[in-house]
Amino acid sequence: MDFLSTPEFWIALAQIIMINIVLSGDNAVVIALACRDLPAHQQKKAIMFGSVGAIVLRLVLTFFAVYLLTLPYLKLVGAALLLWIGVGLLKGEDDDEELEGHGSLAAAIKTIIIADLVMSLDNVIGVAAAAKGNIVLLVVGLVVSIPLIIFGSTLILKLMSRFPVIITIGAGLLGWVAGEMALSDPSIHDWAEHQKVLHTVAPLAGALLVIALGKFLASRSAAPAAVPADRG
Repeated sequence: MDFLSTPEFWIALAQIIMINIVLSGDNAVVIALACRDLPAHQQKKAIMFGSVGAIVLRLVLTFFAVYLLTLPYLKLVGAALLLWIGVGLLKGEDDDEELEGHGSLAAAIKTIIIADLVMSLDNVIGVAAAAKGNIVLLVVGLVVSIPLIIFGSTLILKLMSRFPVIITIGAGLLGWVAGEMALSDPSIHDWAEHQKVLHTVAPLAGALLVIALGKFLASRSAAPAAVPADRG
């Protein structure tokens, strides 16, 4: 248990919690949509059972992702994917399908579990990368994060709307983790170990790339919307 006293453990734990919170805002919306047509006395049950089922499946997927990231070249692919997820977070375009409310408890629970799995790829990859193969850290991070997401989802969504910098910080964190992940890929790990400066430059470059590219694409997608307003 000596690892609990190391700053690296607590930094990685903070990264996992932040990644989960920033990337799980939509999951809170899905839960609300799936339960909105249920009687009031069944809504809490649907949220509880649906969330527990989703958490268990997400844990399984994350453990699987941790194993996959031990294979050569997959961390390089994962790092690229994390960069893209971070850019998409700032770009602000969400392709999530609209979900219908359900009048039955079983249907609502099923919808919550399936939707969470479909939407959780970014969470799984981000958390697996931040855990760096430490299973204890992985479990602790998820256990701490999930209650925050479920019970604090409304507050989290309000904070993100009021303080957009939280989203920017989260996106930059994904870029930082992507840089660290790329350097730890088995195919280049031995070489990277002797390039000490890269362990600072690569994460920093990943964070700056995500923020710069994400903000640029967001401004481009917002600009055309203002043009038609002058017509009439």
